Amino acid sequence: MIPREIIRKIRQIEIRTNRLVSESLAGQYHSVFKGQGINFDEVREYQPGDDIRSIDWNVTARMNHPFVKQFVEERELTVMLLVDLSGSGLFGSGHQSKRELAAEIASVLAFSAIKNNDKVGLILFTDIVEQYIPPRKGRRHVLRVIRDILYFEPSRRHTHYQTALEFLLRILSQRAIVVLISDFLSQTGTSAPAKNEGRRSEGANRLGTINPESLTSLRQTNRRHDLVTVQITDPFELELPNIGTIVLKDAETGRVVEVNTGKAAKRSAFAARRRAASDELNKRLRSLGIDGIRLRADQPYVKELSRFFERREKRRTR
Repeated sequence: MIPREIIRKIRQIEIRTNRLVSESLAGQYHSVFKGQGINFDEVREYQPGDDIRSIDWNVTARMNHPFVKQFVEERELTVMLLVDLSGSGLFGSGHQSKRELAAEIASVLAFSAIKNNDKVGLILFTDIVEQYIPPRKGRRHVLRVIRDILYFEPSRRHTHYQTALEFLLRILSQRAIVVLISDFLSQTGTSAPAKNEGRRSEGANRLGTINPESLTSLRQTNRRHDLVTVQITDPFELELPNIGTIVLKDAETGRVVEVNTGKAAKRSAFAARRRAASDELNKRLRSLGIDGIRLRADQPYVKELSRFFERREKRRTR
């Protein structure tokens, strides 16, 4: 029996994201994520403006009047959501944790998919694959996906997305849209405000680098599938607040340190390191030809999603 509070939270996300999907995002999704080809549908009489290359000469000869072939897109796609459930995702300095935002983004993409008659699957991971839900269609299936992203209890706290990508490559032979949702924080050395400092939960503070093994997995996944990364960050992971000495705790290893945020030089140095690390991460992803979306837990995500769809649409129509 699912508690009422959980049902209410899932329902709130469904209402909020379904409205966005219905108003704009489902159409943008359809435009940029295309099927694997086209299938012949029927022939009809030629009309002024039709492409003469589509004329069916056999039918035209028999009917003594020009006819053209019509095709329909082979639409059905598979969308695989790979969601990072490591300890750093529980951090949220505002009204929403990174994991809650991940659930909303997954919800938007999942409802866009089913409105276009596509299938949705889910892989939840830490440094192991924690949960796999095979691709299916339908509203009830999407609601289960949202529920598991929000409330599944992982057995581990570290993160290693290479494991999830390798698992995906083993189980999925058909080309799919793969959305990797993570904060892309390193497996070691991360830190965030500890619980006793008034934050909602533990989180992380330093972007991880892409090691050679993960680089290979990203490259292989993008070659076989259409890979999109969604990087989720919290504002306190980008710039330290000026609130004096705080205790920072690694959400994945438990390591604790004290940092004096009252010194402007330290705050500036921290912000500069974060920008450099984020830019390097995205530079690596671009070098692999991987599209990425960068989101902050304290800012609306609709504009960023729309910009992402617009960029892909412009590229596709060039």
